Amino acid sequence: MLGGINNGLYLISLSGFLVVAVLALILRWAFSHNNSLIEKDKVIGSEDQYGLLKVAHSPKNHIEGEMMRQKLIAVGIKATLSQTKDGPRILVFEKDLKIAKATINS
Repeated sequence: MLGGINNGLYLISLSGFLVVAVLALILRWAFSHNNSLIEKDKVIGSEDQYGLLKVAHSPKNHIEGEMMRQKLIAVGIKATLSQTKDGPRILVFEKDLKIAKATINS
């Protein structure tokens, strides 16, 4: 006993504060990244930088591209309209590429 204080209870209470302090540091570290409130600029890539998506069509503008994208969605094909370095492109998965091209050309 240290000055009439129960050492076990004293150490248990100190360890609780220590655990809370460590958790606070971990949470502060985990949520400290990307503190900016301003949205980052979008990066425009070339046609081959979209992973599994392949170009189904190259519309003249975004209005025509959105109309074609809606046509593909109505048929049941997942399609994305994206701005690339070469202009707007309709991108689909490779397994849907032939059907998408046939649908757009019809």
